[in-house]
Amino acid sequence: MPKTVRNKFDQALSYEKLAKAHKESKKNKSGRSNIICFEMRREEYLLWLYEKLKTQTYKHGTYKLFYVKEPKLRMIESSKYIDRIVHRWYVDNFLLPAFLPQFIPNSYACIQGRGMHQSALDVQKSMRKAKKQWGEYYILKMDIAKYFQSINKEILLEIIQKKIKDPKIIWLTKEIIYSKKTETGIAIGNYSSQIYANIYLNEIDQYIKHELKIRYYFRYMDDSVILLKDKKELRQILQKIEKFLSEKLHLKLNSKTNIFKAKQGVNFCGYHINEYRLKLRHKGKVRLKRKIKKLKLKVKKGELSSKEAKQFLCGHYGYLKYASCYHLRKKYFA
Repeated sequence: MPKTVRNKFDQALSYEKLAKAHKESKKNKSGRSNIICFEMRREEYLLWLYEKLKTQTYKHGTYKLFYVKEPKLRMIESSKYIDRIVHRWYVDNFLLPAFLPQFIPNSYACIQGRGMHQSALDVQKSMRKAKKQWGEYYILKMDIAKYFQSINKEILLEIIQKKIKDPKIIWLTKEIIYSKKTETGIAIGNYSSQIYANIYLNEIDQYIKHELKIRYYFRYMDDSVILLKDKKELRQILQKIEKFLSEKLHLKLNSKTNIFKAKQGVNFCGYHINEYRLKLRHKGKVRLKRKIKKLKLKVKKGELSSKEAKQFLCGHYGYLKYASCYHLRKKYFA
C-alpha cells in the first residue's frame, strides 16, 4: 500500500467484493430475519448497491436503537443490514490496508491476532520486566470519558484525509461518519466505528511512543496502561497526555484515571493483573454466574438446546482459561 491512498475506490468496487462483504457480515447471524430476507434477493440487492456506490448516490440509512446492560448500560445504534455490508466493504478494502500498518504493536482492540487476552498477558509480561529492571515502579491506568460519544467528527475526517486522498473514498467516509446526526460522536454499533476509534487514538499512541518515548505503554480501545519507575515523572507524563488529548483530540480522561503502586496491580481488560497472576475481577464472576443461570433456565424451558447454550459460553471459557480461577472453571466448564 502506498503512503497515501489514491484511485482505489473503483478498483475495489465489484460485485464479487460486495458479495464477500455480505458473506463476512452475516457470519454467525444467518438465522436473523433481515438476513434471510436479503438472501432471498441477494443478487438484486448487491447489484443495486454496486450501482449506488458507483454513481455516488448511496445514502446511509437510519439507525435502530437498543440498550445492552452488560458489562454496563450502553445505547447501541444498529445500522440496517445493507449499510453493514457497505461498512464491511469499506473497512476491509480501504481503512484497514491504509491504517493497520501504522498502529503500534501495543494497540490491541479489534485487530486480528491481538485482542483482550493478549493485551492482558503482554501487560503482565512487562510488569515482570519492570520489576526485574527497576524493583519498585508505578502504574498509570487511563480511561477516556465517554469515548465514542466524544469523538470529534471533523478531527477524525482530517486524520483520515491525511492518509486517503481518493475523493470517492472520502465521499463515502463522510456519508458514514455523518450518518449519525449529532455534532460529535460515532455510532457504537457500526463495524466502521471500531476502526475509526483506533484511528483516532492512534494519534495519542504515536505521541506517547515517539514523542514521550514510553516503552511500557498498552492500549485496548479507550483504556490504557503505562509502567514507569518514577512517580513524579509519571505525573508529568499524565499532564502532557491530558494536554494532548484536550488540545488535539478534544477528549478528557475520566475519574477512574489514577496512579498505583506496582504491588497493587492494575485492572485491565477484565482482569486484575499483577506480575504473577491474572485474576478474574469480581464483576466478571458475577456476570458469568448470572449468564449461566439464565442459560440453564432457557434450556430447562426448552427455549434453547444444550448445544446452543454451550456455544454462548465459548467466549466466556476463553476469557477464563487465562485467569487464575481453577475452581471456577472446574465448577462450570468441567
